[in-house]
Amino acid sequence: MGYWTCISDRVLQLRVRVYSLFCALMQTERLFKDDARDEKGERARMASFVGGMAIADLVKTTLGPKGMDKILQSTGRGHSVTVTNDGATILKSLHIDNPAAKVMVDISKVQDDEVGDGTTSVVVLAGELLREAEKLVATKIHPMTIISGYRMAAECARNALEQRVWDNKANSESFRFDLMNIAMTTLSSKILAQDKQHFASLAVDAVMRLKGSTNLESIQIIKKAGGSLKDSFLDEGFILDKKIGVGQPKRIENAKILVANTAMDTDKIKIYGARVRVDSMAKVAEIETAEKDKMRKKVQKIIAHGINCFVNRQLIYNFPEELFADSGILAIEHADFDGIERLALVTGGEIASTFDNPESVKLGHCKLIEEIMIGEDKLIHFSGVEMGEACTIVLRGASFHVLDEAERSLHDALCVLSQTVQDSRVILGGGWPEMLMAKQVDELARRTPGKKSLAIDAFAHALRAIPTIIADNAGLDSADLVAQLRADHEEEDTKTGVDVITGAVGNMEKLGIFESFKVKQAVLLSATEAAEMILRVDEIISCAPRKREDRM
Repeated sequence: MGYWTCISDRVLQLRVRVYSLFCALMQTERLFKDDARDEKGERARMASFVGGMAIADLVKTTLGPKGMDKILQSTGRGHSVTVTNDGATILKSLHIDNPAAKVMVDISKVQDDEVGDGTTSVVVLAGELLREAEKLVATKIHPMTIISGYRMAAECARNALEQRVWDNKANSESFRFDLMNIAMTTLSSKILAQDKQHFASLAVDAVMRLKGSTNLESIQIIKKAGGSLKDSFLDEGFILDKKIGVGQPKRIENAKILVANTAMDTDKIKIYGARVRVDSMAKVAEIETAEKDKMRKKVQKIIAHGINCFVNRQLIYNFPEELFADSGILAIEHADFDGIERLALVTGGEIASTFDNPESVKLGHCKLIEEIMIGEDKLIHFSGVEMGEACTIVLRGASFHVLDEAERSLHDALCVLSQTVQDSRVILGGGWPEMLMAKQVDELARRTPGKKSLAIDAFAHALRAIPTIIADNAGLDSADLVAQLRADHEEEDTKTGVDVITGAVGNMEKLGIFESFKVKQAVLLSATEAAEMILRVDEIISCAPRKREDRM
């Protein structure tokens, strides 16, 4: 009897547990709103893998010197068109719904902000790591085991690179040679590839003027349609894209510049709906006279600062312009905000908006202000500015689309060079770093016991995918080239990589294909961390959209 009582008690307990689990499940189902979506386990992981790999496949064809461009057309007014092969620019323009894809877009943006180049490489490498991880997950290897193996492989790859860097910062000629080669390598995959020697020289000259600073604010880029890209030049000083007004001095030496953001129109009554009624034309004349007197006092306050050049963010109307011209002061109106901020920076002044206390206003100074012509346009040139490192790169080109892409390309080169001046370690390029790292990671995989070795081996496969894609994009036989590279890299101190110009393997040192160590390190670590973040996902919860309330 006691035996059967014990069995019935256990059955009752089991029923209670099943019922409680069922209730918990029903509560979980009711946890989210009707339109919310919840994907778990294998399905969530697959959605993450697919999103990450899709983004990598999107930009994969832009990688390398023979990479193709994309046309991005907006849906807004005017349907503006952008032609580019810059990974960050392409990904920033996309409206993406997949969460894992957004992680890939973010690492591209961070790469662009941090070092300026490698925005496509970081996304492609992260995508290849996810592709390899998907195969491992399909063979029932746990994601945390894969992550652990990836971390070991990334550390091994980074150490392998560090052992093969060189630093010529102590020798100015050798360092400039390194910078020129880095700039040409960066520009070789851009629209400026045909004139990379010319633009590399412009970029290196501009960055060397910064004297070790990474603040690119003092390097101004002006785009002027017309001529060819080869007509672009570097000008010492600052160029403002404005014209000098009629009746004003066209040349000023030892200029004292007041940079301002103030209203220089007659002060109207700015109360909405306010009106002034008068009973005669004489009263209208009195109001106009009062307005002119007020403006005259304001102009006299500005002149009292002892200046001979006044640059304003806002419009300057005819009457104050006449007063400035009568006093021999050059007045420049409606300068764009970026322009006056940079002008204030390079001339050593500050932007003012009130003029009651001249001693509290910091004026800018330069040796000469004059009007110059670029193509058909007149511009104002400030030379001998206080910030000696200031300079302007004037880009010429056939169309605004070409100029926009040229500016993006040149900005990438400037960012990479400024970072290299700080961290002056240099390595070879052209797929050489990836093959070097893959070899060391392969050796680590052979020494590592357990399932981690499979993840480490997969990391080496992902690294070798970079030279494979570079060769594929150039229309070469990637399988043959990568096999040759693997054989060459079995030798110590080899310097071979993919030479897409001749379609064979070549000596990267003799070809002058150099890269910044900082850029390559950022690509490796960022891609590994992004792949690790996506691998950790086992559930995706999409919140229900907010519904607009009916307002009756």
